[in-house]
Amino acid sequence: MSPDAIVIGAGVVGAAVAAELARAGMRVQILESAFPAGGTTSAAMGHIVVMDDSPAQLALTAYSSRLLHDALSGSSTVDHHRCGTLWIAENEDQLDAAHHKADTLNAGGVRAEVIDDRALHNAEPALRPGLAGAVYVPQDVVVYPPSLCAWLLRIATEHGAEIRPRTEVLRAEPHAVVTEQGRLNADVIVNAAGVRAPDITPGLPIVPRRGHLVVTEPGTPLCRHQLVELGYMQSAHDMSAGSVAFNVQPRPAGQLLIGSSRDLAGHTTTIDRSIVARMLARAIEFLPPLRRVRALRTWAGLRPATADGLPFIGQWERTPGLWIAAGHEGLGITTALGTAALLVDMIRGVAPAIDPLPYSPARAAVSISA
Repeated sequence: MSPDAIVIGAGVVGAAVAAELARAGMRVQILESAFPAGGTTSAAMGHIVVMDDSPAQLALTAYSSRLLHDALSGSSTVDHHRCGTLWIAENEDQLDAAHHKADTLNAGGVRAEVIDDRALHNAEPALRPGLAGAVYVPQDVVVYPPSLCAWLLRIATEHGAEIRPRTEVLRAEPHAVVTEQGRLNADVIVNAAGVRAPDITPGLPIVPRRGHLVVTEPGTPLCRHQLVELGYMQSAHDMSAGSVAFNVQPRPAGQLLIGSSRDLAGHTTTIDRSIVARMLARAIEFLPPLRRVRALRTWAGLRPATADGLPFIGQWERTPGLWIAAGHEGLGITTALGTAALLVDMIRGVAPAIDPLPYSPARAAVSISA
């Protein structure tokens, strides 16, 4: 019997979409070219964070974060840590920006408060002296991304979904996909293939953006919260060259996950040691004791990036039956559940909880060049 829906990609976004479709009563097949969570998801940092770079980004990340909090409260199988986030202001000018950020988050239903330099030092004494303060967002969570993906796939399969690993999708056609093994039909096709999404749907303006991470050996933790510099989003928007920003995440086993970097390097995941050196130097600038911590492993992954920083969620009108859930860049973990709920509501003809228009694949595309 043919499925009702085919989801291309078993990363965290594809897994979330498949779980939501299956819970809605649809027969679902999940096609994965390699193995579940083997691409961007496995290389991700796992920060569940509400972002306010634009009203649309705030709406989606806040909505998805609420869904994830509710889901995690009933699950003991997803490796997660409720550590909160400190967005660090280096000087008084950035402290003004911190107040604006806190006001924006609170207006969006996300609890946030500005703390001064003394409170920041008390919260994180290993940070360098002289920092002006921070925005504290207590609800933010760190998850282990493969664990979250496995949990969503388990929900999908418990509701009848079938996972087909090592099934390469060559292209999407009206109400069908063509794989190396042949043609498969379904009323609904969802392209959730991340950086590979444009190979399956030509004309989809998504490019791979490389990011490096370093994880340390276990030891005495240097921080209790996710630490991010307020200049992080400026770094994220720099599409012209390799950019780095301070981002350090505590892991429950006493390790630290150190980021972050972004650069356009095509589909290569080869480590650029010069970028890693800049990234670590920036981290040590904020957290000087890092200089004495041994690195255990360094890796690079690819994020599916769009020109305006928003994912594509919705119908691909050029191909009947085709829907897109791709282009989340570094926010796929955060927005997976919100993306799935939004997309499946549209597929079913139900009014979504938030306005889907800002994420429409029909919006005017601006090309990104390497």
